[in-house]
Amino acid sequence: MYAVLLAYVDESYTSDRYYIAALIVPDTEASSLIRALDKIVDDAAWQYAGLDHRAELHAYDLVGGKGAWAPLKSLVRARIGIYGSAVQAVADHQCAIIVRGVNSQGLAARYGSRADSPHSVVMTHLIESIDRYAAKLQENALIIADEVDGQSEYRQALWTYQQGSTWGYRARKITRVIDTIHFAPSHASRLVQGADLIAYLYRRRATVTESDPRSENAWAALKERAVLKQIHFHCWHP
Repeated sequence: MYAVLLAYVDESYTSDRYYIAALIVPDTEASSLIRALDKIVDDAAWQYAGLDHRAELHAYDLVGGKGAWAPLKSLVRARIGIYGSAVQAVADHQCAIIVRGVNSQGLAARYGSRADSPHSVVMTHLIESIDRYAAKLQENALIIADEVDGQSEYRQALWTYQQGSTWGYRARKITRVIDTIHFAPSHASRLVQGADLIAYLYRRRATVTESDPRSENAWAALKERAVLKQIHFHCWHP
């Protein structure tokens, strides 16, 4: 039995797709996975001049050679290799991946001015999925999410779901997601960074047609590794 499931949450989006991933790690596995991700960055920092040992595993920057990863701007294979090592670290640990998404343009077209924000809609669906997974294991889950605007509203929404239920045709009373949503800056949490890598990966595979066969093969291989830990994935197309 686990004491608690730690659900680390982050998002990735374009103008027409909004994805949020949960990297769900038993508390007994968290420290090991953190050390594994730390080691990946630490090893890269020793190998590549100018890279900080504290560099954030932020998917957008890592893929584009931006921000902390600018010293590797010209080293595409190295950057994708680091991404792959991080995804493999997730695959090597006892954890689970849930990804929910929405077609943002479809949401706006269907509901117009009445539409909730894509983040709010997907977050609700993700909370339902996390709760369902935790209930199946007869465990409790705690959500640790990247910082976003409107944090108090998201905390209030979770409280409402715990007291009553979520909304929609699959409305669910949330009983296994406990306490509140704990927001943390992604640069301070390797496991929020892990969720970011997963969210970006799933969103990219859904929205980007790779023009280079080598790039297609690399991203397909990354997705295959992540799917090993996937327990639920769904993108809603209103």
